[in-house]
Amino acid sequence: MSDTATSSTEAAATTGAPASSATDAPKPRATQNRSTTPASSAFAEYIGSGWADRDETVPEPRDAVASAAAHRQAISDRHPGQRLIVPAGRLKQRSNDTDYPFRAHSAFTQLTGWGSDAEPGSVLVLEPTGNGHEATLFFRERAGRDSDEFYANPEIGEFWIGPRPSLTQVAGDLALPTRHISELRQVLDTLDESTLVVREADPELTAEIDSLRLVQLDDHDADASAEDADAELARDLSELRLTKNDWEVAELRAAVAATASGFDDIVRELPRVAEHDRGERIIEGVFNARARLDGNAVGYDTIAASGPHACILHWTRNNGPVRPGDLVLIDAGVEVDSLFTADITRTLPVSGTFTPTQRLVYEAVREAADAAYAIVRPGIRFREVHATAMEVIARRVAEWGMLPVSAEEALQADQQQHRRYMVHGTSHHLGLDVHDCAQARRDFYIDGEVRAGMTFTIEPGLYFQPDDLTVPEEFRGIGVRIEDDILVTETGAENLSIAIPRTADDVEAWIARLR
Repeated sequence: MSDTATSSTEAAATTGAPASSATDAPKPRATQNRSTTPASSAFAEYIGSGWADRDETVPEPRDAVASAAAHRQAISDRHPGQRLIVPAGRLKQRSNDTDYPFRAHSAFTQLTGWGSDAEPGSVLVLEPTGNGHEATLFFRERAGRDSDEFYANPEIGEFWIGPRPSLTQVAGDLALPTRHISELRQVLDTLDESTLVVREADPELTAEIDSLRLVQLDDHDADASAEDADAELARDLSELRLTKNDWEVAELRAAVAATASGFDDIVRELPRVAEHDRGERIIEGVFNARARLDGNAVGYDTIAASGPHACILHWTRNNGPVRPGDLVLIDAGVEVDSLFTADITRTLPVSGTFTPTQRLVYEAVREAADAAYAIVRPGIRFREVHATAMEVIARRVAEWGMLPVSAEEALQADQQQHRRYMVHGTSHHLGLDVHDCAQARRDFYIDGEVRAGMTFTIEPGLYFQPDDLTVPEEFRGIGVRIEDDILVTETGAENLSIAIPRTADDVEAWIARLR
């Protein structure tokens, strides 16, 4: 990686904004003692001249525009007369002057349609008008070649990160009015009790808004009340995502299709995987390559858990071997450029065939998944999906002699012994976040009514820890999870990931075919 060739002092000189403002240009984390950027006027004059005209083509509006506009209208209807501030967030430091890849906050993408190409530090403002809200997108457009930003600022300069779009181009692309981020100051300077912000998206901007509230409202109680109102905004945005429109469902289908290709890639590589001391890493790398080829990235850290690691629910170290005779549990999802993600789990026999005990456990988990899927339709309660899967899990582990009570007793609310072998829930909503709609109220989520257009996972499992003395020895160290992505239809449900083999027989045939 090239050395960062500018100092904080030099970069600050390019912005001209007050140092205390959260809308300021980012300050590069380089240090003056290693800056080698030429400072002569001759260099500045030479590097600022002799460039071809930039491409100023304004794109046609992207496909996400109608979906984003519908979400803006819905949140406007819920918050009449209130100014709504929805930041994209900003770069997060990984180490010294390097950052994690930027990913906009889901609420920002929901309301703008700006996905993997969103600019860090952008802010959407919905300003109340007489009959709703007027949306404006604030972001830092590209610097002119007459500024030293484009060559001397490694965080936002064109020489360092590539060209950034103009205000006009983004306005056409997203069908939104745009303004330079520096003009956000005018919005903040007129902050009043009607202003709400998505707090978690940009903590620095949120802190500035909180400070302005204290000064401008001069009332600590009012400030606390404003934070409660902020939470309501986040809640409402989550609840609006509980059902998906046709465009959003199409994006989820694309994410599932890319994920299916990633699983095929893994199966093809199983012989190589089994030869390496860190075979789990090979699985992770193979899937991540597919995610980058067919999408933006992985939607979450891939779980590649072989042998007893499969009993660790969120095993993401992925540093162990993948041995023939073991099972490998792979929980992975591709996030496409719109930022919608799949979330799918398959458990594979590394050698290509299940042992009798592995098959017994695997088919019990599939039975639970199929039972849960069979009841999905509009009108049921979301919690019924989990309860149905648990009836199968309890019955099977009782049959295998693992419970101190009967299955019927274990299923009582004050018992639940079967949950020792599956402590997680069976389903969660899915969309822009892998665990989407997390700020929705309980009455709308776990206790809510299932509606057409909802998308969620069904993912029962059984996990017999290698040191669990309550299970027969032949079961110990076996972990199985089967996870599919489900769309609720007007009359029932569709398994979006059904094309990825699920039955034990189909999994064995899949491995044999691709090897």
